[in-house]
Amino acid sequence: MNETVFYKYLCLLPNGANDVTYKNRRYLLRKEALLDGRLIKIYAEELGGNDMVSGNYYVTVKGGMLKPCEMSDAKVIDFVLNAVPV
Repeated sequence: MNETVFYKYLCLLPNGANDVTYKNRRYLLRKEALLDGRLIKIYAEELGGNDMVSGNYYVTVKGGMLKPCEMSDAKVIDFVLNAVPV
């Protein structure tokens, strides 16, 4: 199974739609596990702003593979590692 720090933090984020804080801003995070947990999708929108974070994480591919949606890997990784549920 995947043992990366990213995956561990991703698992700590709550499933479903939840408020989180990131860089002192609030986001609505939607996290969904699909394909018996082999795919985790995240999509977060800044509340009252125009920032967003989106990506798919394939848990079983090469020890985990992140596929961000039209943004850098670094942005999605930083969000997952630093987002805090409200």
